[in-house]
Amino acid sequence: MQAAHNDLGTERIRKLLMKYALPAIIAMTAVSLYNIVDSIFIGHGVGALALSGLTVAKPFMDICAAFGSLVGVGAGTLVAIKLGEKDLASARRVLGNVIVLNVALSVLVMIVGLIFLDPILRAFGASDETLPYARDYMSIILYGNITTHIYFGLNNMLRSTGHPLKSMTATIMAVLINIVLDPIFIFWLDMGVSGAALATVLSQVLAVCWQITVFFDKREAIHFTSGIWRLEPTLTRKMFAIGLSPFLMNLASCFVMVILNNQLKRYGGDLAIAAYGVINRFVFVFFMIVMGLCQGMQPIAGYNYGARQFPRVRRVFELTAIAATFITAAVTFLGEVCPTLMVRIFTHDSELVNASASALRIVVCAFFVVGSQAVTTNFFTALGMAKKAIFLSLSRQVFMLVPLCMLLPLIPWNGGFLGLNGVWWAWPISDFAAALLAWYLLLRQMRIFNQLHLNQQQLLAAEETFDLDSNSAE
Repeated sequence: MQAAHNDLGTERIRKLLMKYALPAIIAMTAVSLYNIVDSIFIGHGVGALALSGLTVAKPFMDICAAFGSLVGVGAGTLVAIKLGEKDLASARRVLGNVIVLNVALSVLVMIVGLIFLDPILRAFGASDETLPYARDYMSIILYGNITTHIYFGLNNMLRSTGHPLKSMTATIMAVLINIVLDPIFIFWLDMGVSGAALATVLSQVLAVCWQITVFFDKREAIHFTSGIWRLEPTLTRKMFAIGLSPFLMNLASCFVMVILNNQLKRYGGDLAIAAYGVINRFVFVFFMIVMGLCQGMQPIAGYNYGARQFPRVRRVFELTAIAATFITAAVTFLGEVCPTLMVRIFTHDSELVNASASALRIVVCAFFVVGSQAVTTNFFTALGMAKKAIFLSLSRQVFMLVPLCMLLPLIPWNGGFLGLNGVWWAWPISDFAAALLAWYLLLRQMRIFNQLHLNQQQLLAAEETFDLDSNSAE
């Protein structure tokens, strides 16, 4: 493990990014299969209303994920920084705090969620027809919330402690089990959406059992041991400060989806919500690949930032941003060239296919800029620059997308109003505006890194000159 930590500061950046990003990409692609597999089975086996109910439940799932990311991402970044500083004792204590905090927060979310389940789902856009599907799905997901939080928290720890392959293994294990259990519960046992939720929870339970065995191995530098289970206010504050950006991003995603679901319901009914569910799942696959790239970047950027190796920090960002832009450009290409083919993966309902395909063309027309914007946000998170990361996290969704989806439908158009098309056009406009903002903040930060590196070079040159003068005097 110590060799892995040293490699973060010495190995070629391209090779390191391949080593850390490829397992993370595979893992995050596998994560996206959770939603996709459930959607495919439910869309084809239960119906369009069930798919709409699943879309309504998605914001609630984002709330659960938000609390998990508050702890998990913050802890993973903090561990990477501590390892860069050679502070193994603090890194071990972070591991213990991750478990304790995840258990506490997940129980709180579960209790509140189960008590107010129906009112929350109705506020999120559920109708009388879609509420039963959303309720059946989310009640089981909430009962398994503890496992979900621990699963994602430990996966972040595995990546940040030099085990990207083990993190990938845990994710793939969970996805494969989910894929096997889905048809059994949904079709053979005729459990419908409840079966999809139960398959997801059980797959994560088995994955967590395997993760725990890894951290019980005392040969690992970061492992479970006595004295790490007491919550430490200093570590907790740092974890929350770093994890606040992805937490607010997920929370903002929930808030945005609530607004969008209600706007879609107002202008297009349950069919428009189902169409959004199809589009969201198509885009989600590619966006999770970008998130995998970001996860591969974070320990490299965090370690080298802690070690004050600024050129390596800049290089890992550049490579990640280029790769992410190619991925999101593929979304724009597929969405514009063959939208019907893409949406038919999720449903055979002709009315839903037509509605989804026409909306997809609008939604993804500017998606090619999202890759660099997402990498920039995660880059600031990896460096512990929480305020910048939080601002960028909120800019695209809350500051831009929400106002636009409220205002654009009211714009006069062809003797009427934009209506539903106005909601769809809010996406590409907010994507492009948020990217411009991210590029501006990034350029400012890169100038700072260049100046810091120049100062380091000047200091080294001065020290060498002093040594030469001292040797001459002797």
